[in-house]
Amino acid sequence: MAGVFLARSAARLSSSSSALSRSAYLLTSLSSSSPAPPPSNPSPRSPLTSPPPARHLADLRSPISHRALVRSSAAVADRFERRFATMASKNSYESILTTLSKPGGGDFGKYYCLPALTDPRIDRLPYSIRILLESAIRNCDEFQVTGKDVEKILDWENTSPKQVEIPFKPARVLLQDFTGVPAVVDLACMRDAMKKLGSDPNKINPLVPVDLVIDHSVQVDVARSQNAVQANMELEFHRNKERFGFLKWGSNAFSNMLVVPPGSGIVHQVNLEYLGRVVFNKGGLLYPDSVVGTDSHTTMIDGLGVAGWGVGGIEAEAAMLGQPMSMVLPGVVGLKLSGKLRNGVTATDLVLTVTQMLRKHGVVGKFVEFYGEGMSELSLADRATIANMSPEYGATMGFFPVDHVTLQYLKLTGRSDETVAMIETYLRANKMFVDYNQPQTERVYSSYLELNLEDVEPCISGPKRPHDRVPLKEMKSDWQTCLDNKVGFKGFAVPKESQNKIAEFSFHGTPAQIKHGDVVIAAITSCTNTSNPSVMLGAALVAKKACELGLEVKPWIKTSLAPGSGVVTKYLEKSGLQKYLDQLGFNIVGYGCTTCIGNSGELDEAISAAISENDIVAAAVLSGNRNFEGRVHPLTRANYLASPPLVVAYALAGRVDIDFEKEPLGTSKDGKKVYFKDIWPLNEEIADVVQSSVLPDMFKETYKAITKGNPMWNQLSVPSSTLYTWDSTSTYIHEPPYFKDMTMSPPGPHPVKDAYCLLNFGDSITTDHISPAGSIHKDSPAAKYLMEHGVAPKDFNSYGSRRGNDEVMARGTFANIRLVNKFLKGEVGPKTIHVPSGEELSVFDAAMRYKSEGYDTIVLAGEEYGSGSSRDWAAKGPMLQGVKAVIAKSFERIHRSNLVGMGIVPLCFKSGEDAETLGLTGHERYTIHLPSNVSDIKPGQDVTVTTDTGKSFTCTVRFDTEVELAYYNHGGILPFVIRSLIKANN
Repeated sequence: MAGVFLARSAARLSSSSSALSRSAYLLTSLSSSSPAPPPSNPSPRSPLTSPPPARHLADLRSPISHRALVRSSAAVADRFERRFATMASKNSYESILTTLSKPGGGDFGKYYCLPALTDPRIDRLPYSIRILLESAIRNCDEFQVTGKDVEKILDWENTSPKQVEIPFKPARVLLQDFTGVPAVVDLACMRDAMKKLGSDPNKINPLVPVDLVIDHSVQVDVARSQNAVQANMELEFHRNKERFGFLKWGSNAFSNMLVVPPGSGIVHQVNLEYLGRVVFNKGGLLYPDSVVGTDSHTTMIDGLGVAGWGVGGIEAEAAMLGQPMSMVLPGVVGLKLSGKLRNGVTATDLVLTVTQMLRKHGVVGKFVEFYGEGMSELSLADRATIANMSPEYGATMGFFPVDHVTLQYLKLTGRSDETVAMIETYLRANKMFVDYNQPQTERVYSSYLELNLEDVEPCISGPKRPHDRVPLKEMKSDWQTCLDNKVGFKGFAVPKESQNKIAEFSFHGTPAQIKHGDVVIAAITSCTNTSNPSVMLGAALVAKKACELGLEVKPWIKTSLAPGSGVVTKYLEKSGLQKYLDQLGFNIVGYGCTTCIGNSGELDEAISAAISENDIVAAAVLSGNRNFEGRVHPLTRANYLASPPLVVAYALAGRVDIDFEKEPLGTSKDGKKVYFKDIWPLNEEIADVVQSSVLPDMFKETYKAITKGNPMWNQLSVPSSTLYTWDSTSTYIHEPPYFKDMTMSPPGPHPVKDAYCLLNFGDSITTDHISPAGSIHKDSPAAKYLMEHGVAPKDFNSYGSRRGNDEVMARGTFANIRLVNKFLKGEVGPKTIHVPSGEELSVFDAAMRYKSEGYDTIVLAGEEYGSGSSRDWAAKGPMLQGVKAVIAKSFERIHRSNLVGMGIVPLCFKSGEDAETLGLTGHERYTIHLPSNVSDIKPGQDVTVTTDTGKSFTCTVRFDTEVELAYYNHGGILPFVIRSLIKANN
């Protein structure tokens, strides 16, 4: 009983602890990235009805509760910080550490053995939840992760419907260059702060492996050319030399960080083929691979049985620095697959069907786990295609547990036999491997769906959203409906009399014409499909048949092929099919994320003018993930997602308003009509080419040299110093002011008194509205800044490329052209009212005027403030603009946490109240009566807000944990980490 009592006491202690307790492991391990060695003689473990005794309790015993101690005074809190910082960390479940024997003798290492818990609930858990369980057990130190957290996960069947939160420590972090640059900037800046405070700056290093793949900077400036790869890469380096140099410096300066140079492939495909471990063996300790990434499509790795999903930059930085992520224990939707795909149906058709199906069911915030006999019919690449689209169907991840298909793929992609044997042995021993040759234990899911693969038919999605699936046979009629419908997701409102308009133009001296629905961009692009040999080689077979029949693609259609890795080029060349793609204009343009993220490059001036001057609804067909309006290219109002073979077919047809069953694609060289069926390969044809052309040596050869870069990368000269030398003239990399004038004393709560309202919002303001994104408008504050620093408009580049410059990003915050601010009374755009003068200004200019006048600002908002995925600058930007608090009806969970992480107070109106019901116009001045001493603030407490007009109302302070309260006390998460680390090493 004593053991049970102590464990429960520890759980209570930890669950109510201050930031100090939640950060114990961070502070004890920041100086070393290696886990503590496992004990040599682990003992068998009893069922979890008797949780393991908690450790370290002797040091913490006190006549008063830990919560009371923390709140008694800042001085006591500081002493607790030091105590937690210097305590050794032991795992509460060390007794279930078990040796994993090799089949032929010897052992692989030790692991936390789930079967040793002898808890029958484990067998019923979805495989994806077992990964969370193992992580919680492995990291259970009764500080950052408690026995209570473990019990929540074990009891998932009962706890998941209750929206309970758990800590999760991923095994590694994945970055791409757009989102990775600010993370490395922050690390570099933290080193400077450490030095200024008299401590060792080299203590700032990622504690988990961090992989950064430079893949988002390449644009399709040059297409339909044998020299396209080289030409586009030269332009990429010209635009991004500063950023690339900075990242190369980071790869040398920080330990535990791998930077994959430009031209290597798409981050997710490199992750799948090379970076994914499936099972880690670190210092003799075995555990499942898991990853969080700063790209929403990190979920592609779920096809390999690795739990991974996208997070914002602030969460990623916290994970890098050893902080656990707080997440809601998710429900899991089980999707059973049966049958087999019919001839002519591709993995893309399947994923578009699954996307529509899951969007309809509703899977936001949930895991989706796939199972059933149909799994054996899906290649690993097919699974990755489905997993990759998780953001489009709304799930946190779409998970495929490891089975024999996974092991075959690992061998195909060059993983060693011993590594694969270790992975299989570990996962089988820990009940994480699915063997479809054996009877299956019935698992419990939150809800159940089923899809017979035989029911999937060829389709595309569009014209504006990935989940608006259109069966291929209905495409012609659906297009007509879109022309007729009012403007919306499925409508363009083109008047009947204008629907058959033909615009004449001259293309390089040749007469040409364009009409509604004509294709002007056809791109095989992005991570969704370029990892999949069956659809890539299928597209090449379509090209071969078309070329042999004499078909051509109109010269003004911008065709491009952007493979996800160099392996694709190798198997296209090995098959002898690349030449046919080249003949149709699908030359390789680069290895990176291009058209799908808007890096499609410019259209020819003649075609651009014809579209603009005649208001033509031009079309793009791409094999990417996302087809939202304005994302692919500003001039393509209709954008369709399609499989790579269909991209080629639509390029040949030159229009999307075609019935492939009845209308010909074109005329052959001998004058005969050529139909879709004449160029479409059989599944057997594709399978034969895949079998003969995709070989393990290709993967080994490609990735053997991946970090050696290319000549342009290798020629980048960067300093060897561990501290970064900031260039004050740089418009790409700039030292942020987060730690300016920082001292070892936390600043404590910031009084918000007589603050003006910077912005007055309604519901559903997303992080895309807040965060800088896309092109830099010529009349924007960011453009003015760049021009003042000698940057010509043609060299503005994008906000994404300048994420390492806080000056640009602060000016781009709230600069979205679709921003709806109540101050502007219906006018849409990035403006607001400077209340004292009544002037209409850009949001940034108004914010700076308030700062110069010595006034704080707040933001008023409605429901769901901060939903969306563009998260890090959505919190950093407002902080830099001087926003001290956001008062909203409700917050998206992660954005609320990020606001706290940047020192901004999130407040919620009371139920049934909002700015309108309280009669607030936003022209008032606001005082938030938050206690001035942090020890007097409690998570979730009510505070009074008063205005200079005499109004008074109550709000709830959304510091949801004492961890967040400590972050706020320190002015944000990063200052907290720095101070705590210095104390730990003094």
